[in-house]
Amino acid sequence: MAAPDLVLRDIHQPSAPSWWPPAPGWWWLAAAIVVVCLAIVGWRMFRAWQRRRWQRTFDAEVALADSDTGRIAAMSSLLRRAARRRRADADRLQGDDWLAFLDTGQRGAPFVTGVGAALRDGAFRRDTGALDLDALHALARDTFVDLMTRRA
Repeated sequence: MAAPDLVLRDIHQPSAPSWWPPAPGWWWLAAAIVVVCLAIVGWRMFRAWQRRRWQRTFDAEVALADSDTGRIAAMSSLLRRAARRRRADADRLQGDDWLAFLDTGQRGAPFVTGVGAALRDGAFRRDTGALDLDALHALARDTFVDLMTRRA
């Protein structure tokens, strides 16, 4: 028989676990996310450094030329050397085939129909007064850097 004066209490539930500090799995996940973010930032910084290095190389080589036709010839030579990274026989292309190769991946065909067409015969002209050499230099440098940094 039970004693009538026995007072029973409800079952006590334990308190909910605190959200801080997180479980070890969350620490591992946070560390992995930080490592991935640092790797992405590092890769982008490396690519930007690499692009600046190729731009400086291009500018230095073109600056060695003593005339406007020499600058155009230097640009063409650098582009031909860089094109070998993409296609083994690209440096032997001539005329419109060469310009069409340079236009690969470009918007508006700047080499076939734009300022880049000066690479076809600009190095052999006596007077380059009608050519926009600054625009040609910018176009050729961007293409050179793309050829040197993009993988085939």
